[in-house]
Amino acid sequence: VSRNVMTTPAPFASSDYAYTREYSKVFAQLFRPMTPAFSEIWLDGEKAASIETWHKEVDHHNIDETMKYDNGRGIILDHPIEPIYGDRYLPRKFKIGVTVPGDNSIDIYTNDIGCVVITNEAGELEGFNVMVGGGMGRTHNKENTFARAADHLGFVPKEDIMEVMKSIVAAQRDHGNRDVRANARMKYLVHTLGVDNFRTLVESYFGKKIQPWRPIQEWKYSDWMGWWEQGDGKLFYGLHVESGRVKDEGSFRLKSALRVLVDKYNISMILSPTQSLIFRDIDPKDKEDIEAILAEHGIQPIENVDPLNRLAMACPALPLCGLAQTEAERVLPNYLQRIRNVMDKTGISDEEIMIRMTGCPNGCARPYMAEIALVGDGPKNYQVWLGGSPVLTRTAYPYLAKMKADDLEATLEPVFVMYAKERHEFEAFGDFCNRAGLEAIQKFSESYAVAA
Repeated sequence: VSRNVMTTPAPFASSDYAYTREYSKVFAQLFRPMTPAFSEIWLDGEKAASIETWHKEVDHHNIDETMKYDNGRGIILDHPIEPIYGDRYLPRKFKIGVTVPGDNSIDIYTNDIGCVVITNEAGELEGFNVMVGGGMGRTHNKENTFARAADHLGFVPKEDIMEVMKSIVAAQRDHGNRDVRANARMKYLVHTLGVDNFRTLVESYFGKKIQPWRPIQEWKYSDWMGWWEQGDGKLFYGLHVESGRVKDEGSFRLKSALRVLVDKYNISMILSPTQSLIFRDIDPKDKEDIEAILAEHGIQPIENVDPLNRLAMACPALPLCGLAQTEAERVLPNYLQRIRNVMDKTGISDEEIMIRMTGCPNGCARPYMAEIALVGDGPKNYQVWLGGSPVLTRTAYPYLAKMKADDLEATLEPVFVMYAKERHEFEAFGDFCNRAGLEAIQKFSESYAVAA
C-alpha cells in the first residue's frame, strides 16, 4: 500500500504551500487501504483491539467517490473492499512526496511519485509536475539493486491529477515485479521500461496524453531551521534535533524543554524530513521567551550548530535495527568531528558538505543523495559514496567498496585536497565530485597517498 505521503514541513501561509498540505492529505486518503485488517489485532479468532484510522479533513474532494470512479481502462478492479489495490495490493511499499517549485526539503527525487504544485501568478492551482521512479534501497554485491533518482513524467492539470495518480499506482500494481522482492519497487519498473515507455503505460490507464514537464525554478535545499515568518502574522521556528533523538542528557535537556513549551504555549509541532522539529503558529511576542526557555535547557541556537552537524543525518542502526551491519547514529557525532578536523587541515573549513550515514545499504537516511555517504558493510566497515547533489537532485556514486572506520581521515583527505585545488568558484563539494568523476579522484588519491 501507499506507506506514507510527505510534504514540505514549512508552514507558510501562501497558496502554493497550502496546496501541498491539502493534496498530501488528499493523496493519503485516496490510497489508504480500505480493509480494516491494518487497524485490527486478532488473537485466537477474536478481535482483541482496533484503532480508528486518522481521517484527513478533505471531504470536499469526495475522495471515496474518486477512489471508486472507473474510467473503464483497468484502473479499478472488481473487488468488494479494495477497488484500487485488489486482493494482492502492491508488489512493494510505495511513497509519495508533494512540494512547491524550488523547495527540495523533502528529497522529492527519492519517492515513487513526486508531485510539484504549479500555480499561476494569482496563486491559483493549475496542476502538478509529476515525477516517478525514485527510491533508495539496495543490497550489497547485488548489481541488479540500486538507488535511483526519479524521472520527470510530465505536467498534469489539477482536474486530472487524481486519475493520473491512480493510473501510476495501477501500472505498478499490474506490472511491478512480484517474483523478486528485491526488484519489486516501482523504480525498477520505470528503469526497465524507460520513462518514455512508462509514460505510455500510464497513459493507457489514464486515457489521455500527459503534457510535457513545465519549467520551474532551480531546486534549493533548506531544513527550515531558525525563525521564519509564516506570512499570516505568525512565526515558525525550526529546532535542530541531532539524529532525531529527543532526550535529556546532562545540561542538554531537550525533552524537558519541549514539555515546558507545549504546556505553556500549546505549541503545534511538525516533524521534519531530516529528523528535526518545527514549531508553528507562534505569536511574535512569545519569540524571546521561547528562545530563553531553550537556552535555559542547554539548547544552542541554530547559528551555533556546525553546518556539518546541521546537514548530517543517520539512521538508528545498532542496537535498535535488526538489519544494521554496523553503527550509524551513535557514532555519527564522532565521525563528523573527525571529518571537520580533516576539512580544517585541508583548507576547506568554510564549506558546507552534506554527509549521511547508515548501518546497512537499505538507505533509510537517504544516504545515496548526499555529497558524502557512509554506508555500513560489516562491523566497523563502510562503503564510501561521493557526488550527490547539495540540492538533492541526483544520486552519488560508489567511491570505495569498503573502508575501515580507522581509515576515515586517510580516505577523505586526498579528496578534500583535490577539491581545494581544482574546484570552480562557488562549486559545491558534491558537484565537484560529480564533475571530476570516479577515475580522476581515484587517480589523485593514489598519487597523494604515494607522495605522503
